[in-house]
Amino acid sequence: MNKKALFCDGTSQYVNPSEPERNEEVTFRFRTAKDDAEHVCLVHEKIRYEMEKAQTGEVFDYYEIKRQLGEEPFRYYFEIRSGSEVCYYNRCGVSERVVSDYDYVVCPGFRTPKWAKGAVMYQIFTDRFCKGDPDNDVEDREYYYIGDYSRKVTDWNRYPATMDVREFYGGDLKGVWDKLDYLQDLGVEVLYFNPIFVSPSNHKYDIQDYDYIDPHYGVIVEDGGNILAEGDHENANATKYQKRVTNKKNLEASNEFFVQFVEEVHRRGMKVILDGVFNHCGSFNKWLDRERIYEKQEGYAPGAYVSADSPYRSYFRFFQEERERWPYNGSYDGWWGHDTLPKLNYEDSPKLEAYIFEIAKKWVSPPYNADGWRLDVAADLGRSNEYNHEFWKKFRKVVKEGNPEALILAEHYGDPSEWLEGDEWDTIMNYDAFMEPVTWFLTGMEKHSDEAREDLRGNADAFVNAIRHHMSNMMTPSLQVSMNELSNHDHSRFLTRTNHRVGRVQELGAEAANENVNVAVMREAVVMQMTWPGAPTVYYGDEAGVCGFTDPDNRRTYPWGHEDQELIAFHREMIRIHKRYPVFREGSVQMLEWRENVLAYARTDQNQRIVVIINNSDALEEVTVPVWQAEIPMRGRMRRLMYSYHEGYTTEYEEYIVEDGEIVVNMGAFSALVLKEMDVNYG
Repeated sequence: MNKKALFCDGTSQYVNPSEPERNEEVTFRFRTAKDDAEHVCLVHEKIRYEMEKAQTGEVFDYYEIKRQLGEEPFRYYFEIRSGSEVCYYNRCGVSERVVSDYDYVVCPGFRTPKWAKGAVMYQIFTDRFCKGDPDNDVEDREYYYIGDYSRKVTDWNRYPATMDVREFYGGDLKGVWDKLDYLQDLGVEVLYFNPIFVSPSNHKYDIQDYDYIDPHYGVIVEDGGNILAEGDHENANATKYQKRVTNKKNLEASNEFFVQFVEEVHRRGMKVILDGVFNHCGSFNKWLDRERIYEKQEGYAPGAYVSADSPYRSYFRFFQEERERWPYNGSYDGWWGHDTLPKLNYEDSPKLEAYIFEIAKKWVSPPYNADGWRLDVAADLGRSNEYNHEFWKKFRKVVKEGNPEALILAEHYGDPSEWLEGDEWDTIMNYDAFMEPVTWFLTGMEKHSDEAREDLRGNADAFVNAIRHHMSNMMTPSLQVSMNELSNHDHSRFLTRTNHRVGRVQELGAEAANENVNVAVMREAVVMQMTWPGAPTVYYGDEAGVCGFTDPDNRRTYPWGHEDQELIAFHREMIRIHKRYPVFREGSVQMLEWRENVLAYARTDQNQRIVVIINNSDALEEVTVPVWQAEIPMRGRMRRLMYSYHEGYTTEYEEYIVEDGEIVVNMGAFSALVLKEMDVNYG
């Protein structure tokens, strides 16, 4: 039996419809070598259903069977027999035994938004992207937070401080608006923002008010009050900050600015994803008011830290509930013990749960019309796994009621499958099935730059095994919208990982992140990112050559006027290729060849076949790729879409000959080649 010819996945080529409704009939297909199999069976709940040969070609046979689905997930695998030989096929490929963990799964009624499949996303850490409105900048000593005052950074090009949380460069939504032409020209389709709601930090994962965009990122129409005097650490005296973030005119104006911003983004054909931090809030939050920002403000109820009679008392879990502990009871539960990140107490507060669901629905509904949520530390929410799942099931319902096409994308490490059964999240940030395997293979570095593993650098077997295992934890609709990043706000910049320096900025210094980087390896990574299943997501500045160790160094400003223009042009070209060929959005992926430092894979659908070859060694490599496995004719031609090599890249037209179902290519050091099947066959 020719096991290399066996193939199936969850795309529309092999499951039709690929996102079936409840109780709908589905056609399942399976591919074998021509005249190679005697029996092909779909196996469901230990029952073998014989498939019929429905189509045959020069190289392959295709088997089909129709099954009526119900309302529950449909799990299956394939059994293939030829003479006395038998094997099985599941989400990890060919297997000599049944491995139920790798069964295919189709969930009737589950679909992910079509606009998000393969969408090119761009992640923006707002304070560091572009400064648009000088009148909304955070001022020196505007307030006190985590041991020091807020600081206004006047040198846009200065590296972030080691303790960076309360330092502000002045980036805002107006700055993003000013750069929409740039983003549109780059080819971006979706803007994903780190949190932009009222918060005292630059990262804003410590939400102060979920109802409003932070006026420091939006609009300040009424200003005044005092900054803190030197030596004064009491935010009850920070009247300038209080006015800026509690005055309803500022808050409403900022929300209205966001409405206009989203309208402009939508007018350009792009989408907006917001960051939802629902596991915890911040100590400045109006429901707690640990910093007494709201205590003397009109129109605000007392916070749970301030008063035992606060309407928000149940929102938090106090370990010392005696009334004499108030006012100013600091015994609440903090996420991972951080008193600046109070954990929200959903199990004891239906009112809190209902409020957060209102927030979740509000921002994806008119007039705000955001297109989805990225969910911070989503698996941590609640105090039990049971409640966590209950919460996200309800969350999905209210969000999809507000906007049926909204994307629900969770931050998650490890196996996400229990949340991806069609009734909770749509997908995840794809660390395990993209960022980590790509990083290990291309750089041998851990994604924080905390460890180097030479045994994983160029280790194609480890890459393929990791990719297959972790991709099997997602159904195809989730995989097609998963967020494929090379860098983000939590990890070192990918370009810095190419220098193989282990450590963090505190030990090595910021300049060490820039030294001895290999832009050619970065281009290899971008080629993989733009040709792999999922939504390729560029972390702001990666395309411009920004370096940095893990946070806070990864949060450097966008280098306006100092960009690596060639790297930007390369990103633009790869994004153009990604968007031009629909196969990258919903097509199959097949590994064709892999050995030390070399990977070759194909993206295929009914109409297009594209092959990607990577050489991650520092030497010329001759690579033979069995393109017949991707259903490319045994004799013919392929044409080059992109060739990136050590010194640069080219998109100049060049043809490659297919003989006996193979192509042979010479790959330069640190190179990537993208080839497309031509519509020419030779008899």
